[in-house]
Amino acid sequence: MSRTITPNDLKPLVENKSVTVLDVRRQNDFDADQVKLSGAQWKNPEQLAEWSKGMPKDKEVVIYCARGGSVSNSVLDHLLGQGLKARFIEGGIEAWKAAGGSTAKK
Repeated sequence: MSRTITPNDLKPLVENKSVTVLDVRRQNDFDADQVKLSGAQWKNPEQLAEWSKGMPKDKEVVIYCARGGSVSNSVLDHLLGQGLKARFIEGGIEAWKAAGGSTAKK
């Protein structure tokens, strides 16, 4: 499995609810934006060690940060190390919005 997924490839998975989507933006980036990806749960990347233990290993996890950079990569490395099926959105939530992906107010 690739480390990334494009917004367009993710859209049908989100619509079918066949993936768990996590918003892992840093607190200040999360607070500065008024929207999140529809159905996503915010998880503080600074508390990764605590919340990652409870993640399901039988369902794919897709994460995103603001632009798909260092935060997504570091969280992904940790999740993969825990044996999870995970990848991140190329370009983060900014690419998701640019591709017309559905968002919801926080």
